[in-house]
Amino acid sequence: MEPWYKIATPSRVATTILFESSGGQVEKLAHLPELRFALGEPEVDTTSIDNAAYALESKAFFISRVGSDGFKIYHKATIRKAVNDRRASLDEDAEIKPTMKTLVKKEFERGASIPLVPFPNDGSAIQDSPKLTLVVMDPELEWTGLSSQAGSLSHKIAEWTKQHGKSPRLYPGSLIWCLRKPGRDLRDKAELWLAWKRVFTEVTEGTLGADFDRADRADIQSKVKDAEEDAKDEVWGGYRFAVIFDSRAADGLKPIDLGAGHASSGETLCGRVITALKSQALLNESVGAGYIERNWPPALKESGAWPLASLRQSFLNGALTRLLDPDTTLRSKIVEFVGKGDLGLASGQKPDGPYDRIWFEEQISPDEVTFESGVFLLTKAKTKALKAGLKLEPGAVVTPVTQPVDEGVIKPETRTEPRTGIQTRILRLVGTVPPEIWNRLGTKIIPKLKSGSDLKIGVDFSVTINADSIRNLEIELRQVIEDLGLAGEIKIEQ
Repeated sequence: MEPWYKIATPSRVATTILFESSGGQVEKLAHLPELRFALGEPEVDTTSIDNAAYALESKAFFISRVGSDGFKIYHKATIRKAVNDRRASLDEDAEIKPTMKTLVKKEFERGASIPLVPFPNDGSAIQDSPKLTLVVMDPELEWTGLSSQAGSLSHKIAEWTKQHGKSPRLYPGSLIWCLRKPGRDLRDKAELWLAWKRVFTEVTEGTLGADFDRADRADIQSKVKDAEEDAKDEVWGGYRFAVIFDSRAADGLKPIDLGAGHASSGETLCGRVITALKSQALLNESVGAGYIERNWPPALKESGAWPLASLRQSFLNGALTRLLDPDTTLRSKIVEFVGKGDLGLASGQKPDGPYDRIWFEEQISPDEVTFESGVFLLTKAKTKALKAGLKLEPGAVVTPVTQPVDEGVIKPETRTEPRTGIQTRILRLVGTVPPEIWNRLGTKIIPKLKSGSDLKIGVDFSVTINADSIRNLEIELRQVIEDLGLAGEIKIEQ
């Protein structure tokens, strides 16, 4: 380590400025060349001398700059002392916090391309919408990383992502949370800006300034502007974390570090977040038919029909890539897919399999594309088969059982049909089925029952699980039920 006398410390620079200010041969101030000559040594970097001089001038109350490279110590305080005094007298609740919120809100609203929700108090303040929404958290809150501890910011965001008030949120994947990094930088910049504005007001009104140098008073307006720009830059640099919903993560959240930002970068804060999501393949502006076919749910591949309600939900819960505006994008792309013959569209499914209406290789109105469980997106092969008039295997109609199933085996009942002379009997199978042989019912029993008519199959499942895991399981079950097009037929109860 080098001896202390070879380092251009601020104290040595300040001492030199004091001597030069007290009895300079030409004028009572120290120029940078004089400081370098007085403090320079073979192993001392002259840049450290310059940096120390500028740092002293920016912090000290009795050191002022003269010209471009001159420094002097004077018995009168600089305008910075007044700024520091005004900063110390700022009210936190009435001035500092509102200013920070206003500054953050204006920067995020400038050029925003997606809906913005600033500083929500709880989950109910954030609308449950399928459209991508940016949620800006209060500048008083700091993102310190994922945590499952109750009461932590991460735990709160996870709850608000999954719950809209007291009801489950339908579109958790549409929320993007933006949070500030730890530290006091934003608060310090906001306080300094407020202090410079107050000093400028007092100087303008004539209540302050007589005791300060005229050059200092003339430069106040530019100082106010510089302080405001510094505060804006800190909003860009401070809000560097985005958090999105991820169903595969243990706590349901995925944090993204946006990196350092700058207000003069030529983009907007919303655009910066969107760009970061796109760079990690977490967001797209459009979608292709091939992408949908590659991600067709395995449970629906055999039927070749995907309910549009389930399709949209997949783009909103993290199962598929996010879209800026899922409804608008999917509606326009499905019209395009049907017109080109890449995919088909159908509605009004009949009990025996076919549909009331099928569109394929034709122009359709966007109004026909409704995100309901009764409207289906069809694979190309399935659509061609339906158009060719091939007979489909009739499917069973699934209806819920609202009462518990009684123990037993077969309970025959008798009823008389309206048609004279024809008598039928109803055969009911009731009882408990072990989970390990459930799949065999579809291959052994159901084909036998299809020989009759008016087949109805009900389900009554129950399971005991850990209370901490019930929420995630319920979300997964709802998604499976929607994928199967049974959202209106099967309900989940606790």
